[in-house]
Amino acid sequence: MASILNQTQESSEVLGHVRCQNYFLFPGESSLSDPLRAVLYFLGLAYCFIGLSAITSRFFKSMENVVKHSRKVVSLDPVTKAQVITYNKVWNFTIADISLLAFGTSFPQISLATIDAFRNLGERYAGGLGPGTLVGSAAFDLFPIHAVCVLMPKAGELKKISDLGVWLVELVWSFWAYIWLYIILEVWSPNVVTLVEALLTVLQYGLLLIHAYAQDKRWPYLSLPMSRGDRPEEWVPEEIDTSIDVHDVYTDAAQRALESGNRNIVDIFSIHSASNDTGITYHTVADNSPESSTKRGKATKKATVIDTWKQQFLDAITLETSESKKVDSIYLRIAKSFWQLLLAPWKIIFAFVPPCNIAHGWVAFICSLLFISGVAFVVTRLTDLISCVTGINPYVIAFTALAAGTSWPDLVASKIAAERQLTADSAIANITCSNSVNIYVGIGVPWLINTVYNYFAYREPLYIENAKGLSFSLLIFFATSVGCIVVLVLRRLIIGAELGGPRLWAWLTSAYFMVLWIVFVVLSSLKVSGII
Repeated sequence: MASILNQTQESSEVLGHVRCQNYFLFPGESSLSDPLRAVLYFLGLAYCFIGLSAITSRFFKSMENVVKHSRKVVSLDPVTKAQVITYNKVWNFTIADISLLAFGTSFPQISLATIDAFRNLGERYAGGLGPGTLVGSAAFDLFPIHAVCVLMPKAGELKKISDLGVWLVELVWSFWAYIWLYIILEVWSPNVVTLVEALLTVLQYGLLLIHAYAQDKRWPYLSLPMSRGDRPEEWVPEEIDTSIDVHDVYTDAAQRALESGNRNIVDIFSIHSASNDTGITYHTVADNSPESSTKRGKATKKATVIDTWKQQFLDAITLETSESKKVDSIYLRIAKSFWQLLLAPWKIIFAFVPPCNIAHGWVAFICSLLFISGVAFVVTRLTDLISCVTGINPYVIAFTALAAGTSWPDLVASKIAAERQLTADSAIANITCSNSVNIYVGIGVPWLINTVYNYFAYREPLYIENAKGLSFSLLIFFATSVGCIVVLVLRRLIIGAELGGPRLWAWLTSAYFMVLWIVFVVLSSLKVSGII
């Protein structure tokens, strides 16, 4: 695997031990013992994952502003001939779920795979970090995240999928993505990826969007004849004070809802919410009408964009948040302040992301993705060093540490959705959508980059190193994922919902999902390491 580290490519042998000469920042790092370097690099990797969580919060806030953008439509009343002004949403909510939400939560993995592809330009073999991370991330999304979500409802509370039609479409495309990947590696052109295969992989993401939109609109012949609830008028809650730390906003809002007993709050992560037991409906929040805009404008006009941006830096250096001030225990307050101190470097860096009220959030949205790419670039360097120092196969690191760390935004999104919503739609749909995006975009785009280069430079396809190991991992993932989906279906038939239920059954289901993940990780790691 090619590397872009500041390094010398040789290894020195000292007393029969091959010492890694690569370094991260300073050449003197190579003089440290390998165990110490491994610990330091793992700590650095963990700190990068904390950074990914921090920037993801800003990403979600910018995404909210993008999705709730509306356009003014002027029409004439056929009776009175008077002008009627309405505000129509620019974004379709299903498309927003698959494109903005799923793409955004998967962007750490996509960035890592794309960076790995550019690092390997000129190499006839594809890098191992990208595909390994994305397959490992799919397993992490499907098993540990389901394991967490099933425990989120209160004891005895049931949360089920309401729009089964959309979920089934997403599920089919998610399963097909991994079947398609196996066909490429083992059936169509074993051990190589051609330009046509890479192009078809990327194009299938467009087909997913079209099919999901057709299901959302219930187009004849292209959609399943299944009922669904009413459409929401808003995808996100009302705009909140930007001077408040985003972590505190979500925590305080959830706390106030729990204290008041009001569970009917709009989930920022997806469109599905229910307000009664008779069927799925959607919550209505303030519309973007002139009256509501005027009310909100009175507060926002007091602060300019510069003032808001300045406040972001002030919040970044504030160690005691509104949440920590509510804690009575001095020890807990100290612990929270220490955590804020640990986050402070990341918060200061990410404060440079412009405020979300510029250009309907698009500037902040793009800048957040750029920062995520930067953190992913550091992650690839640290992963190279960990593999060099410890001798661990890069695929093993990709299946485990990288997959878990880069999937953290998916875990956060699904967990909060499972907590805040009365249905399981967004919590589970986010998992299936992210897995589809991982293959069609996360693997498709890097492979397309490498195959195009190899085609024009060498007139050769892209060779896959350890394709047998990756194919084996796909088979294990497919087998275990069937076991996961079967349990979700059985829970729906027996208990009445995919999430929640009696506490004992919820814990047993969660433990079962975690066992499936351990089976996948262990068998995949043993295979790529040549042990089995």
